[in-house]
Amino acid sequence: MPDQIVYKIMSSTELEQMRRDGLFRGSRADVADGYIHLSCASQLGATLDKHFSGVNGLVLAAVDLARLGHTVRWEPSRGGQLFPHIHGVLTMDAVVSVVPLERAPDGAVKLPA
Repeated sequence: MPDQIVYKIMSSTELEQMRRDGLFRGSRADVADGYIHLSCASQLGATLDKHFSGVNGLVLAAVDLARLGHTVRWEPSRGGQLFPHIHGVLTMDAVVSVVPLERAPDGAVKLPA
């Protein structure tokens, strides 16, 4: 069974816009690809390394997929892994927590409590 809680890595500016508007239409990369990229907890480290290396001021939004309904699709990406993608918008009510993005000493991304 796919994860119920997944994560969106975003800039603090994108988070501020989302809070202001009540929804997030996606980053430039999301818009270019036609969907909002999300990652499971086990995929976060590789996503961060591949797409956000050296970027500061990131936050991690925990997203409850049950609140997004039919807009979520699990689709193959890196190495055939299934990733959750939102084909629509990410609404603020689907975000259950947001924390500054941090890594533990072992390199793992620290998840919201």
